[in-house]
Amino acid sequence: MPKHAHSPTLTKHHKIALAGVATLGAAALAFSAVPSSAETTAAGATQTAAKAAYGTAQVKDVTGKVTDQLALQNVKVEAIAAKTKASAHQLHAAHVKKVHAAHVAHVKQAHAKKLHAAHAKHAAAVKQAAAKRAAQQTASRSAQRPQIQQVAAKTYANNLDGWIHQSLDIMHSKGIPGSYNGLYRNIMRESSGNPNAINNWDINAINGIPSKGLLQVIPPTFATYHVAGTSWNIYDPVANITAACNYAAHRYGSMDNVNSAY
Repeated sequence: MPKHAHSPTLTKHHKIALAGVATLGAAALAFSAVPSSAETTAAGATQTAAKAAYGTAQVKDVTGKVTDQLALQNVKVEAIAAKTKASAHQLHAAHVKKVHAAHVAHVKQAHAKKLHAAHAKHAAAVKQAAAKRAAQQTASRSAQRPQIQQVAAKTYANNLDGWIHQSLDIMHSKGIPGSYNGLYRNIMRESSGNPNAINNWDINAINGIPSKGLLQVIPPTFATYHVAGTSWNIYDPVANITAACNYAAHRYGSMDNVNSAY
């Protein structure tokens, strides 16, 4: 009988097959033991022994074949079991891989949601800060508006005193120096306070550019030192005073420093 590393495990099917083989062997022995004719006792005994030996050999041969078949079946069963185990391992590995992929996808999705929430929060904070700045700027403009309206609403008398005060306010806003007394003194010397005064006899008149207005300014000087925001009419009292003071500031430092024709 062939030797194997491991004795084959007999299943119920295998046991039934062996029982059948044993039964067949016993039947062959019994059949061989019965004499068919009136032979002598010695001859019958010899024939019976020979048949018994032949039957035993057949049983051994059948048993060996069955054992070999059982061993082959066992090898096939083990191969199927190994293949099944390998398939189970592959299925398990695939399942683990699928679970890992699902976990990674879940983590990525959670991270994306977290980033989206952070961006939304930052955008809301930026928008809130912008709204706050806009509100502060609006409040600042509202606070400044009454002062601007107050300056715009300031009125001046339509006389020499009012003209001088209005001109001084414009001069101070433009950085032009001068005082009420300096303006008043030079106006009275040049025109006696007459805004329509004109000099038709001096060298400027001879040259065709007579001095005009409260501070007797010639047209080229008025045009050169005209102050934005005032009238372009040389006879306008405020425009005339402001342009003359601007010219005096550039040439003499201030109208306060002028004490004669300039």
